[in-house]
Amino acid sequence: MESADSVITLVGQGLYMAIAAVVGLALARVLRTDNTLGCLIAGVLAGMLLPAINFDTGLRAHNIQALVFFVILPVLIFEAAWQIEPVVLKRWLGPVLLFSTVGVVLSAILIGLLTYYGIDRAEDFPWIAAFLTGVILAATDPVSVVNKLRTKHSGEDLITLVEGESLFNDAAAILLYSLTLGVALHTVMEGSASTGEALEGPGTVTLYFFATFFGGLAIGLVCGLLTAIVVLFLRSAGAALVVLLLAAFGSFYLAEHVVHVSGILAVMTCGIVARACLREQRETFLAHAAPTWEWLSLMFSALIFVIMGLVITWEMFSERWLAMIIAIAAAVGARALTIFLLAPLARFIGPPIPKEWRLLMGWGGLRGVVAVALVLSLPEDLPYWWTIQSMVFGVVLFSLLVQGTTCSWLLGKPESGASDGAAKDRG
Repeated sequence: MESADSVITLVGQGLYMAIAAVVGLALARVLRTDNTLGCLIAGVLAGMLLPAINFDTGLRAHNIQALVFFVILPVLIFEAAWQIEPVVLKRWLGPVLLFSTVGVVLSAILIGLLTYYGIDRAEDFPWIAAFLTGVILAATDPVSVVNKLRTKHSGEDLITLVEGESLFNDAAAILLYSLTLGVALHTVMEGSASTGEALEGPGTVTLYFFATFFGGLAIGLVCGLLTAIVVLFLRSAGAALVVLLLAAFGSFYLAEHVVHVSGILAVMTCGIVARACLREQRETFLAHAAPTWEWLSLMFSALIFVIMGLVITWEMFSERWLAMIIAIAAAVGARALTIFLLAPLARFIGPPIPKEWRLLMGWGGLRGVVAVALVLSLPEDLPYWWTIQSMVFGVVLFSLLVQGTTCSWLLGKPESGASDGAAKDRG
């Protein structure tokens, strides 16, 4: 009986957040703004309503981490991987890998340096806290920019570069987050579970990183091939959707919980490999897959921002406003410097990136759902978790309210740059 009551309570909590998400989507439509901002507002309103109705959402640090890593992120990463056109991705793979490897590390280091020396309180905000902040804010989420690019028909090359860089960027940032969090807690943290192994010295950290990285790629490759084989064998739209959902959750669970490698890299690789193998079926029985992934991604993104609205407090702004400003300046500055330094190198490993694109990539490198998801999963065991959460929330709000609403004037420029860049490359 007690077990049944807990299940009913869990269903009620889920329904409450789902209703808040729907209200948020309605608010976004009424206010003519991004869905994320509408869901954030709905989350704040839902949080204000809780005392009046005497309701507990059940959100705790430990269960948020499990929800984020084992339910939400696999869907978001797989959906992003499934939407990318493999042929165009192959063309831009060199620059994408450059930005998502060297770029992520450089951005994380720059943000860490700027926040550490900006806050200048080593006893409350040590080096590891600064680097953890940098890793979280290194994840970009240009969904609103990509939507506007699609509306303006800006070309598949630019859209793939922006989407591909964000996808690989997120995977690298999540991997670095798990590693950095393990260092911060003095244990290896894999997803939501701790193996209890200590990270002793740079040699162990390096070995763990490479094992986790390449292990995740290997698991994703195998799962992607198996997914494509099963889908081709079944040749049914309904069965294909079931198999793809199983691939998204199964590849993550297998990599993260069974093999103890990067689940995010496994999901990303699985999605890309399955999409490439099934490219000829894209317009046949798999035609219904894209809309399904779109609404799943929309639902989970909405839930993330509803949760952000539920946990955000006024004290964050009154007590951590200076830290928020420092984080905003660090995130924007680090992103701009990273693009400025690395974009000229892209011509050596792929097509050259026009200057108009670089400006859009710099200012349009918004922080969104992945950054929020990661910071929500921070354990309260860390004494500085609330400071980091406040800083990341401040940067996300800046992205939604300032960058997301002002990047529209940049979207007229990339169109000529896109055609010029493609023409140069063909010539």
